[in-house]
Amino acid sequence: MTLAALLAAFIVPLSGCDSHAASTTKPGTQSAPQGQSRAEVFAHVKQMSALGEKLFFDPSLSGSGKLACASCHSPSHAFGPPNALSVQLGGSDMHQPGFRAVPSLEYLQSVPAFTRHFHDSDDEGDESVDAGPTGGLTWDGRVDHGSDQARIPLLSSFEMGSTPAKVAAAVKASPYADDFRKAFGATVFDDEGRAFAAVLESLEAFEQTPQKFYPYTSKFDAFLAGRAKLNDAEMHGLQLFNDETKGNCASCHISQRAKDGSPPQFSDFGLIALGVPRNRALPINQNPNFHDLGACGPERHDLKGESEFCGIFRTPSLRNVATRKTFFHNGIYHKLDDVVRFYVERDTNPEKFYPVSKKGVVQKFDDLPKRYWDNINTDPPFDRKKGDKPALDEAEIKDVVAFLGTLTDGYDPSKDRDAQKGTGINEMKSVAN
Repeated sequence: MTLAALLAAFIVPLSGCDSHAASTTKPGTQSAPQGQSRAEVFAHVKQMSALGEKLFFDPSLSGSGKLACASCHSPSHAFGPPNALSVQLGGSDMHQPGFRAVPSLEYLQSVPAFTRHFHDSDDEGDESVDAGPTGGLTWDGRVDHGSDQARIPLLSSFEMGSTPAKVAAAVKASPYADDFRKAFGATVFDDEGRAFAAVLESLEAFEQTPQKFYPYTSKFDAFLAGRAKLNDAEMHGLQLFNDETKGNCASCHISQRAKDGSPPQFSDFGLIALGVPRNRALPINQNPNFHDLGACGPERHDLKGESEFCGIFRTPSLRNVATRKTFFHNGIYHKLDDVVRFYVERDTNPEKFYPVSKKGVVQKFDDLPKRYWDNINTDPPFDRKKGDKPALDEAEIKDVVAFLGTLTDGYDPSKDRDAQKGTGINEMKSVAN
């Protein structure tokens, strides 16, 4: 839910007519009293956001008392993990490993609700094209709202390992308890379910703060605005990124502004199967019968048994990707060039990524049972076979990585000696053409 939708959910139309926006508040959430003015609604959301920030950094909410949301979603690391671990450790003893890499919480404001068949709107694209499974805020797309997403790590036995009762008690005992009462009512702690719902809603409000979670301050944004010029490597990397016969990255990581003029999100929010190698360093993968099948389980249950959803994971935004140290849903890679290399050599040089038997047979797609292999993407650059020339050579991989570095927020043109004022929009059009 975007901040605009969050606000809309609190506002009762002055005409008194029924509206979809007024009915979108979910059962159990804390909403502002009916009939509030827009200014009062904004003030209430501001209260919730401030509380959400305090909650985000509070380790007392966890079962161990040592793990805050910010421990795994570090603000100084684009709200992603602050280390290169494939998966983070949590639980009551802080030693329980998960089995999926921690994703960034940035640039989630435009992610649509999960749908099996996604069609672009008239404003944003070609609605005649079925993009397939799309949306949801997690790797497997199983929740659509920030409050529901926040519930997952708080209650997970290998993450924060808490309970609604423990969370409510922690907030009640916190230095900001009175602020919580002011925002949600003097009796908010009388019902632990109500208090827990208020916690989740506050976290959602905080995670919709534009300047923190979707600032659009990268060099590429400055380039699009005509305030910076990409250097030769970055520009070449962008061309390779967009070229359907080369990287073809933009087919899923959209680099163009939307038709409504909004900045590119560098994701189509679709769910896709890439055949990523099994990460044998994960303790759970010591069990040869365990497979993380993404949208069809084990964490998501509503699509269980529907084979067409097995092995697919949501495409993350590439904004701030160069700040990350762990990649793909299972954290198998730790360098960005290795990720690009996997894309362009998965099928031409599979021995680089998958186990090879004593007889020299490559055990390709070793983390997905063979009955689901039809789900694996074969669009370029995955349209090649063993022995073919990869879509990108090493120099081109380096240039693509250079371009990806322009997606890091916090860019200051005045401190970049190479950033001469350019015509970013025109140059982008030339790249697209």
